[in-house]
Amino acid sequence: MTYQGTVKNGVVVIESDAPPPEGTRVRVSVESPKDETIGEFLRRYAGVAKGLPADMAAEHDHYAHGAPKRSER
Repeated sequence: MTYQGTVKNGVVVIESDAPPPEGTRVRVSVESPKDETIGEFLRRYAGVAKGLPADMAAEHDHYAHGAPKRSER
């Protein structure tokens, strides 16, 4: 059977309504925190750029690379 828990003050506290009986030998495997997905990483930056042109997304090539605006082609 698998139990989950957290360490509090150096003691593993099992998150279960029915923990194993007192004195039961257990093996503890430490899990690394999950890596952040690219979406979670990028979401931190959503809405932080200020002062950009309203048509920045549509006219990216114009603003970033100097291409003629799509509306002027």
